[in-house]
Amino acid sequence: MTTESIAEPVPLARKDFVSDQEVRWCPGCGDYSILAQTQKLMPDLGIPREKIVFISGIGCSSRLPYYMNTYGFHSIHGRAPTIATGLKASRPDLQVWVITGDGDGLSIGGNHLLHILRRNVDVVIVLFNNRIYGLTKGQYSPTSELGKRTKSSPMGTIDHPVNPLSVALGAEASFVARSLDIDVHHLLATLDRAAHHKGTSFVEVYQNCNVFNDGAFMEFADKDVRPDRTITLEHGKPLVFGKDRNKGVRLNGTTPEVVDLGNGIGEGDLLIHDETRDDPAVAYILSRMQYPQYPVPMGVFRAVQRPTYDDLMEQQIQDAISREGEGDLEALLNEGDTWTVE
Repeated sequence: MTTESIAEPVPLARKDFVSDQEVRWCPGCGDYSILAQTQKLMPDLGIPREKIVFISGIGCSSRLPYYMNTYGFHSIHGRAPTIATGLKASRPDLQVWVITGDGDGLSIGGNHLLHILRRNVDVVIVLFNNRIYGLTKGQYSPTSELGKRTKSSPMGTIDHPVNPLSVALGAEASFVARSLDIDVHHLLATLDRAAHHKGTSFVEVYQNCNVFNDGAFMEFADKDVRPDRTITLEHGKPLVFGKDRNKGVRLNGTTPEVVDLGNGIGEGDLLIHDETRDDPAVAYILSRMQYPQYPVPMGVFRAVQRPTYDDLMEQQIQDAISREGEGDLEALLNEGDTWTVE
């Protein structure tokens, strides 16, 4: 076959990533937005569908692989990171996405999530956070607010909530970001950044469950109040926010302070966001900022480069081959004491 006879790849569109499965989420669920932006992003990556795999655990979010016209696994509760690690280690040529939720990923799956983050396996993890168990009909989750009344906490939960970004940063995740289901442009841009990062990309998406926890984030996520109650992180730029861009955040030691610009306070006095800092301490401080005391940060908190688990594994394999030669499975199976059963 000559080079001239090889057909050029057919350009893909969003519709090519839409499967023939009926999307079975509640009408108005924030999952629809995340699915739509994921499908919209896929053609721009220029990766063939057969080279993309979506892996999920259990929960409403974990239906997503059915709706992507790619390969995928709908696995068991909390174990999607484990399956993704094995797949990426054996097939490093694939782009692997892990889809999980605050219950699936942070409760039974918390241990597995921690280790895929520290290992820096080259996958994208998208955690849908609605602060509730939706599929099992409204029990409190690891991210539910202290005192929240649910079907499993009628007097209010006494559990202190998990902060997903703080956990990811504590595990030395190399890419950590947050977005909103209803801010579709920001969400698409954030997923795009995550997809192009070499290493484990962790994206928390604040996602509304309009049946069991409606309006969980609307006090700061609603479009009318968002400019004054959230802050968009931009690398190399000061932390400025507000409809009139007249407020900012500076550090007093390790404590963030909200200040009004003017009267001797300028942008030069504010914290300059640096997502490439090797030390995640400042990113951790930002991850702890919560409304109403602070504007809620959105965007990329950390994006650093370090060796990936799958690359290091492949390097070890090649080093072993160079020292010992190609392996022989039959010789390995017959090594040492063997016996034959008649």
